[in-house]
Amino acid sequence: MSNSVCLILLSFFMLISIAAGTQFKVGGSNGWSVPDTNAMSYSQWAEKNRFKIGDSLLFAYLPDEDSVLLVNADAYNSCNTSSFVDFFNDGNTVFTFTRSGHFYFISGKKDNCEKNEKLVVVVMADRSNSSSLAPAPLPASASPPPPYGWVVEEPTAQPPPPNGASSRVVGMVSTIGAVLGALSYAF
Repeated sequence: MSNSVCLILLSFFMLISIAAGTQFKVGGSNGWSVPDTNAMSYSQWAEKNRFKIGDSLLFAYLPDEDSVLLVNADAYNSCNTSSFVDFFNDGNTVFTFTRSGHFYFISGKKDNCEKNEKLVVVVMADRSNSSSLAPAPLPASASPPPPYGWVVEEPTAQPPPPNGASSRVVGMVSTIGAVLGALSYAF
């Protein structure tokens, strides 16, 4: 009985760890600050990572010395600290991605932003929902019907490209199966 409970708990925690998003600490051990002149920029760092919906960024900084602004592309490019979408100044900001697309972050101090304390993150779209890949239907009045006697062949739709979700599920199930098998063999 106790082996079954352990096995169920182990499986549960494995599933949670697989399903949970990843938290990325911006700036690593230095935190959110003006990067050194030799250091990689925040946007270069972001390009080397793959962000998905559910992932989050941790901005660690001294709240009395800095802040984080979520801005649009224009404010990002011009370091416009007065035009922001959201403002964070708690010193330990966690921003979770709830949609795909571009996200622009700058320091709340214009001088810091101009010294490259800014970040662009591209969050990948969730391709596990195949309905999001289907094109939008054309309006009913998009084109008149063909003249009588003509045959119009609709182009054949190409299937959407594989998204890797099935291979992840198979990998997860295989891992769980291997762990369960090893535990049942051991006990």
